Amino acid sequence: MFSLHPQLELDTISIGDLPLSKVLLMNNAELPWLILVPRKATISEWHSLEPNDQLQLHHESIGIGALLMTLFNGDKLNIGAIGNLVPQLHLHHVVRFKNDSVWPLPVWGNIISRPYSVENKEKIVAQLECALSQHFNDFEKK
Repeated sequence: MFSLHPQLELDTISIGDLPLSKVLLMNNAELPWLILVPRKATISEWHSLEPNDQLQLHHESIGIGALLMTLFNGDKLNIGAIGNLVPQLHLHHVVRFKNDSVWPLPVWGNIISRPYSVENKEKIVAQLECALSQHFNDFEKK
């Protein structure tokens, strides 16, 4: 049975679901940052997924990346599945800008956490739900 890792629960805002993955927004207003978490219990590595699920995660990741870059007009998209602290497979998609607070360094260990205000959280969640619904026919809001 799938359940979200407690650290991801603490650090993110649920946006909705794609066929394989839960879509989460990192609760850090510094950068647009989505995380895909395949809804598969005990999976920590992409290669451990069944082949069809590997392809589905690839499809979802490419779609999320394209959507984020279009929506936020970033200079670079960082994608990472590090998982040293959170062993549950999760794939970060971080839009980077040449003028962001830590450019060109990686966000991990360098960026300051600035949670969304209630107003800004509602605004970005609505924006992302709308964009995801338009981009993915099978997106389900939280």
